[in-house]
Amino acid sequence: MRMRPFGTASASVPVIGQGTWRLDDDQRRSAIDALRKGVDAGLTHVDTAEMYGEAEPLVAEAIEGRRDEVFLVSKVLPSNASRAQTIAACERSLARLKTDRLDCYLLHWRGSVPLDETIAAFETLVGQGKIRSWGVSNFDVDDLEDALAIAGEGRIACNQVLYHLGERAIEHAVTPWCEAHGVTVVAYSPFGSGGFAGAGSSGGRVLADVAEERGATPRQVALAFLTRRPAVVTIPKASQAAHALDNAAAGDLTLSNDQIARIDRAFPLGPKPRGLPMI
Repeated sequence: MRMRPFGTASASVPVIGQGTWRLDDDQRRSAIDALRKGVDAGLTHVDTAEMYGEAEPLVAEAIEGRRDEVFLVSKVLPSNASRAQTIAACERSLARLKTDRLDCYLLHWRGSVPLDETIAAFETLVGQGKIRSWGVSNFDVDDLEDALAIAGEGRIACNQVLYHLGERAIEHAVTPWCEAHGVTVVAYSPFGSGGFAGAGSSGGRVLADVAEERGATPRQVALAFLTRRPAVVTIPKASQAAHALDNAAAGDLTLSNDQIARIDRAFPLGPKPRGLPMI
């Protein structure tokens, strides 16, 4: 499994991690099994959030007895992002996750609370040992610039953003900004939330051809393409152990320049949008 530095966190994470959005009690046993098998296979970066309902307790059960093996991330909602509320929200997440610390804590997206309040809370939590680093999610370049002006260089660990073959908007400005400032890009929904290219589409055929050349699956090829730049890691969700293991196999897959170019042509970047896409 390829490993990469995680921004300012003084830690490394696998290039493929595990997301938990939309994991709930209806699939609890299979989801816990998938998370455990994923950790076994090297997918030790586990991402969750207070917004994800039952996901935090589910993660707690999945990593019981294995906390030190996992790089654990959660997020605070913007409605809870004042200085006092951020600290309280973090403590609730810690209780649900049955742990005494998070490896990184993120602002889920920018809301109406001034950023300086949230960042001050993050720094307080770092000082208390309740989080080891902090980052942001769904931040465009102007938001990142605002956070940088408040916190200074070397404090923002990551920016978690939407990124899949059909939505490459972050490549215009967000990824270059993060690379320039040592901020890890964490790609969520890397398979497009149900919109992955089918075998009958032109893009799907390119993925299938590259997969055949590399002895891989089209989804593994997609993950390898998305993580081709050294600042990017990704967190696909898996509710079945077989899917987690399939994702993990992409962790050692690197594509040739020709294969990257073919996928790039099949899934073009497109024009820069006015705003950062998110879901």
